[in-house]
Amino acid sequence: MQSTLGSDFRNGISIDQVYAQKFGQDTPLPSVQLCTENLDSSGSCGYNYSCVYMDTISWASPTIPLPMTYNPRVAFEDLFGTGGSTADRAKRRKANQSILDGIMHDVSRIQKDLDTRDRTRLNSYLENVREIERRIQKIEAYNASGVKRELPNAPIGVPDSWDELVRLMLDLQVLAFSADVTRVSTLKLSRDTSNRVFPESGNTAPFHSASHHGETPKGIDDLAKINRYHVSLLTPFIDKLKNTPDGDGSLLDHSLIFYGSPMGDSNVHSHKRVPLVLLGHASGQVKGNLHVKCKDDTPQANVLTAILQKLGVEMEEFGDSTGIVAI
Repeated sequence: MQSTLGSDFRNGISIDQVYAQKFGQDTPLPSVQLCTENLDSSGSCGYNYSCVYMDTISWASPTIPLPMTYNPRVAFEDLFGTGGSTADRAKRRKANQSILDGIMHDVSRIQKDLDTRDRTRLNSYLENVREIERRIQKIEAYNASGVKRELPNAPIGVPDSWDELVRLMLDLQVLAFSADVTRVSTLKLSRDTSNRVFPESGNTAPFHSASHHGETPKGIDDLAKINRYHVSLLTPFIDKLKNTPDGDGSLLDHSLIFYGSPMGDSNVHSHKRVPLVLLGHASGQVKGNLHVKCKDDTPQANVLTAILQKLGVEMEEFGDSTGIVAI
């Protein structure tokens, strides 16, 4: 990563894009990039580094950062949208029409040729698309009603509730995977310097302030409450993947979910010994039920290299890797 405030930023290609470039070309969208914080890719974000490094975790090359979608409506339209132009889609939304209205005739025709099992799966998928669409429409209606918003500058499709936004973004990914719209997706849950408050966690301190816990028992416990809350949001996401049929198993059986943090000790901005968890079985390549404690100074890239190999990407090294971690 090159320290700069100009346009000469430089980083490594990210693991999602390595996979997307090899296997993502067979789907309508090679990859999807989502986020839950407003972005500002101009200026400095500390220590003489451009904000572009904080605004995305997906890089198509060392010099091409990929934008991340903050608005669920935009993400929904990108994944499932119909209509020949932005104006067409806006017209449909203004008329309060469903994205499914224009395809129901084709759906009825297709259903006649399906057996009971596949017809049930198709109906379930369409119901899930419509359910997410209704959730977005409800958010937009509320935000357009003139009520005072906690996030007045956020797009109309973004709920004030971070909890609701995360669940919506995760559900969009489940639907995208189940329809094979894409096989690669990233979700950036926050920014390191975010001062958002997460009252659902039981701690009302701003996140960044809480991350500098001072190594006091209370400070560490307060930060742990936020971390536990963040991790808890994975549960319904994983359950939906597990309960969605996919070939000879479930979406979870055929996926690999990487969840991690850029900080090992946020109190001193340490990015060593960062924690991470892998969920899913990658079509039988990852057994699971394994806890690995790496030696000091083991690059995280050793895990990333192992992940790529498990996913069928033939490469002996990635980033600053010095080997692989058994997963």
